[in-house]
Amino acid sequence: MKRESVWLLVRRSKSLFTQNLRLFTTIPQDPRRKVMEKNEKMIKDVEKKITRVLLCGYHFPASNQYTAEYLQNHSSIKVDVLPLEEVPNAIGNYHACIVKSMKLDSNIISRAVQMQLIMQYGVGLEGVDIDAATKHGIKVARIPGDLTGNSASCAEMAIYLMLGLLRKQNELQISIQQRKLGEPITDTIFGKTIFILGFGNIGMDLARRLKPFGVKVIATKRSWASSAQHSSEIRNDVDDLVDEKGNHDDICDFAAKADIVVCCLSLNSETAGIVNKNFISSMKKGALLVNVARGRLLDYEAVVEHLESGHLGGLGTDVAWTEPFDPDDPILKFKNVIMTPHIAGVTEHSYRSMAKVVGDVVIQLHDGLPLSGIEIVN
Repeated sequence: MKRESVWLLVRRSKSLFTQNLRLFTTIPQDPRRKVMEKNEKMIKDVEKKITRVLLCGYHFPASNQYTAEYLQNHSSIKVDVLPLEEVPNAIGNYHACIVKSMKLDSNIISRAVQMQLIMQYGVGLEGVDIDAATKHGIKVARIPGDLTGNSASCAEMAIYLMLGLLRKQNELQISIQQRKLGEPITDTIFGKTIFILGFGNIGMDLARRLKPFGVKVIATKRSWASSAQHSSEIRNDVDDLVDEKGNHDDICDFAAKADIVVCCLSLNSETAGIVNKNFISSMKKGALLVNVARGRLLDYEAVVEHLESGHLGGLGTDVAWTEPFDPDDPILKFKNVIMTPHIAGVTEHSYRSMAKVVGDVVIQLHDGLPLSGIEIVN
């Protein structure tokens, strides 16, 4: 190719580039803005098809792991685990929240602008401001314990704590360390009177499991009418399981009859501190106290006072007044105190079952279907 032809080709290319550049720069601003706005809208539309699930905090790690595993094949559902301190600033990005031990007050809930469902990985909702959630149009739900094995797991833990106290678990370890045999003398659950304080799902599962031990079961419930509304099979079951039934006004009288008191109540403004000085004073000297519900049902000072005096024969608790509990707390120095780290319901069976419930509900939420398998409380 001749040098003149090359020069002409370059000149024409520059001219064409200049014309195209001039054409691009003269496009009116409004159409370009409209294109940008359309793209943003498309992005938002895509994001709307993603359902974001927030699990609050790293405690109870199996709940995080099992829920994520159950939903891992659903690309349109994103599961995040955040530290408790980050939840208030991030909650506005999520559509469903699994609260666990997080306290959701009205201020935090007001930030949950996309939230559709607040749910507990279990039963207790005392940390959620349900009125605030209702005001903002957010459903609040728990997982019924009788459907997942959670109440059965808690009932088994109650028996474990009873046996641990009766058999003097802590003192047995001391005997092993001191190379002693045949001591200390321990006790049996056989023949004992056991008072179940709060006869809900956990209480009923506990009573079922206690009967083969040859014990007498007495129980109080705010209203036994709910049991009477069930099928005749369930009514007969309750009647067979409970030797003596009472209501809230009878709790101190029942405490006086029992060798072991087991707390299975829900925590609310009426039940907080219900096991107080008056209640424990009503118990038999040397009787045992077991708690598989919530720590704040027990008055801490009253418990310590009666342990020190010897009136309370022992405390077995899976829950604490503040959690995580201080391992240096003086109450743990008593040899007749057994504490476990809130794991009564944390079993392979119950946690896999609850992960399925949570996962199924999130899928229903994503698909716009009615929510099933949970108890909506508002």
